Amino acid sequence: MSLLKITSPLVSVSWLAENLFQPELVVLDASWFLPGSERNAENEWLAKRIPSARYFDFDTKIADSAASFPHMLPEPAHFAREVEKLGVSSSSQVVVYDSQGIFSAPRVWWMFRAMGHDDVAVLDGGLPAWEVAGNRLETGEPVSPAVGDFNAQYQSQWVIDGDTLLKQLNTPDVQVLDARAAARFYGTQPEPRQGVRSGHMPSAKSLPFGQLLKDGHFLPAEQLQQRFDAVSDAEQRLIFSCGSGVTACILALAAELSGRKQLTVYDGSWTEWGTTYKYPVV
Repeated sequence: MSLLKITSPLVSVSWLAENLFQPELVVLDASWFLPGSERNAENEWLAKRIPSARYFDFDTKIADSAASFPHMLPEPAHFAREVEKLGVSSSSQVVVYDSQGIFSAPRVWWMFRAMGHDDVAVLDGGLPAWEVAGNRLETGEPVSPAVGDFNAQYQSQWVIDGDTLLKQLNTPDVQVLDARAAARFYGTQPEPRQGVRSGHMPSAKSLPFGQLLKDGHFLPAEQLQQRFDAVSDAEQRLIFSCGSGVTACILALAAELSGRKQLTVYDGSWTEWGTTYKYPVV
């Protein structure tokens, strides 16, 4: 019987420091940087990490390598095989962080939820908050973890593709929320990826992910609830989109923290929508 149990999708630095060496706990560094940043997340993890943290590469390793778009969700068997190498089992309590505070870690939280693993949380404030609190860091080559035993059970309600989304765009019980910067949403700033059209989906609303954060931490749940109430009805199914499916997951986690229930991420996001000419853009 596991003694440690994650009860919230967000955990504090003090909670993690207290539980860091519990046998059920697996800590994952999910740092990722936008293309062209010239930073290497895996090298940075080797140089500085929370003790025992393993590096979760959702960009190249734990992704669908055959997909036309960046870091698409892999098949369940692929996901299970890769997380087992990181020492994750179905009984594991997983905490994910990134080196920017809150940026890419929610993507991995969403991936685990989509694969049927609910015992997963994001570290609020990430590595910067861990350091500010004066907690110990680890460096150099890590010790390889014992291989886990993970059973992935795909949860289709967490994921949507472009063709399915197109059919649901104008239905009143669905609201698409776009996490990109407002200038990109309104098409006044060009897309960073070449060949991607500017603008947004018909009937989508802009909710830039930065409006849900303060100093690398999520806003309190009441404030998050106000943000979502301003752009959607409480009973609507929320579908989250962004540039390539990373910051959309910040919105998904924030929506869960605010008490919303029907949450879905458009995995291809604007990289797919903006390059697929049968999809309408305004």
